[in-house]
Amino acid sequence: MKTSGSNLEITRRDMMKGGIGAASLAAIGAGAAVPAALTAASVVTSATPAEAQQALGPGAPTLPVTGVAMHPGYARTIGQMAYIWGWPIVNMLNRRAKVTQAPYAGLLGGLSPVAPRGQVGMLHDYIEPSETFVTCPNQDVVYGLGFFELDDESVVAQVPDFGDRFWLYSLYDARTDQFGQLGKPYGTRPGFYLLVGPDWDGLKPAGITDIIRSPTSLASAIPRIFQTDVSDDNQAVQPLINQVVFYPLKEFTGEAKTIEWAKLTDIPAPPLNGGATDAETKWVTPETFFDQFGDAIAAVDPLPGEEALFAQFRLLLDAAERDPELRGMLVDTAIETENKVIHPFLEWQRNGLPAGNGWNRSVNNAQWGIDYFNRTGTAKSNMFNNRPSETQYFYTDFDGAGDQLTGVKLYEITFAPGQEPPVNGFWSLTLYDDKHLFHTNDFKRYSLGTKSDRLKRNADGSLTLYVSAERPGGEKDSNWLPAPHGIFSLYIRAYWGKDAILDGTWQPPKITVAA
Repeated sequence: MKTSGSNLEITRRDMMKGGIGAASLAAIGAGAAVPAALTAASVVTSATPAEAQQALGPGAPTLPVTGVAMHPGYARTIGQMAYIWGWPIVNMLNRRAKVTQAPYAGLLGGLSPVAPRGQVGMLHDYIEPSETFVTCPNQDVVYGLGFFELDDESVVAQVPDFGDRFWLYSLYDARTDQFGQLGKPYGTRPGFYLLVGPDWDGLKPAGITDIIRSPTSLASAIPRIFQTDVSDDNQAVQPLINQVVFYPLKEFTGEAKTIEWAKLTDIPAPPLNGGATDAETKWVTPETFFDQFGDAIAAVDPLPGEEALFAQFRLLLDAAERDPELRGMLVDTAIETENKVIHPFLEWQRNGLPAGNGWNRSVNNAQWGIDYFNRTGTAKSNMFNNRPSETQYFYTDFDGAGDQLTGVKLYEITFAPGQEPPVNGFWSLTLYDDKHLFHTNDFKRYSLGTKSDRLKRNADGSLTLYVSAERPGGEKDSNWLPAPHGIFSLYIRAYWGKDAILDGTWQPPKITVAA
């Protein structure tokens, strides 16, 4: 992403951070025409609008004129789209800011993995059910989390020999798209993998197994290591997760590093959400969104087809910078859009596509492109999903008759013989409350599936799972998911699905009310 050809060398991202005016708009157009490099317009940082237009060359589309007095109706329309488009990126920026405050890699308040920039913090067991850091976590894997600025410093990701155990290192760019392929489904071999940014230009260092390039400097990693309910499996997984270590390239010696994650001192955590603990941490604040929106634009380059969108966003920020009343109106627009557009994405019927029997299934996960509807919806409802080829997600708020799930009823979910989710990895059924968080319960049971060693099958080989607030009793208890007395939702994960998962021919079973 670097341009040479004169005595100037500047990245498009640096230019975008430096200003909002005509030169910024010129760079957007130029960068779109030549995504891998910038034209001269990128470095004309003091160009007038006419000069910026001329720098684009003959045949280029006319750029918006800066300095206009944008009327409120137009600004509100662009502002609504800006809020929808930028919501996941601002979410990423704020998570990065919070997580990387950690003095060392470890657990914040004993709950959430955190680490300084360029590192990853790891859990040493399933995630604690009381966490509110992220919605829709699972208790099938041991998680990790870290954030990077890869144009500032490349990062080494260690991959130990996981043997037959399922694992994934999910790598996300600033848009929440995944990049790279590290995990069991890809046959990744043990070694040292170098994560680099879009501007990286160098030779592979000695001892590095492979290089993985992120399309944005801002990136994050979420390792997922499968763990079963078998009593000694947590001990068996410790030597493996202790080798899951990320660190800046400058610390690479060619020798594997280890961290005994279970023995680290927890990092004290300040109160979240002003002391609230019944909802996800508020990562996007409408009142300050447009203060951060310029950074969100600067964090990514336009995808093909986004050039005009970027130009309109820059025009909006230019107008708002000069008009305090317009700026105030954008705050009102952000608040309204949060309530009317973003919040409804907590309803599973608004996520993905129908999957049969009252369930919906995810689409385009972690490879969103310009699918803003599903990208923003997932960022709100269940951020940091995997690609469909890695994990397919099925979810619902309703039973098979279309009625809201509620814990006062006893539900049966029966997988016919041979009809459990067909996977190469594992599958699970997880229950969440109305905030998409775990329902804490005395039985400490939050999901059932491949990991569960006490499930009992029916005489014909089918498998019936039970969901209710009260214990069903008898042998059914081993197959029971505790629910709140109020409303809740159910969520099926199919890791490394086979063809019937990938092509949509497998359907989740109907949820019925027990007679």
